[in-house]
Amino acid sequence: MSLLRRLGRPLLVRCPHCGAAWRRRRWFELSPACAGCGLRLERGEPDHWTGALCVNLLATGWLLVGGLVLTLIVTWPRPPWRALYWGGIPLVVLVPFLTYPVAKLLWLAIDLTFRPAGTPTDFAPRGEARER
Repeated sequence: MSLLRRLGRPLLVRCPHCGAAWRRRRWFELSPACAGCGLRLERGEPDHWTGALCVNLLATGWLLVGGLVLTLIVTWPRPPWRALYWGGIPLVVLVPFLTYPVAKLLWLAIDLTFRPAGTPTDFAPRGEARER
């Protein structure tokens, strides 16, 4: 599978392994396994979500810097500094919450790129994955 496809699927909240829609229980709680292939969200390491946190913070930072640069280019020579300041605060606070499920699946896709799924612990039993 191509890297672009594997990294693009999580942006649509789909399994990076098989492409099936990943079920959500609530906004911040994804199903523990894919209903399509049974791939587990947790890959057996206690610090696995440190990577998801980094992906989330990097996405927020890139969005903030991109918005700042675009606003400066469009409004130069009189940029609205006060609007940039007060507009950046809600962006930095809200974006990590809004992109949380996508960041978890995107980190899983990155992890699958370096450590392909293949061990029995990577997949949940068929019945367990579909019940949740």
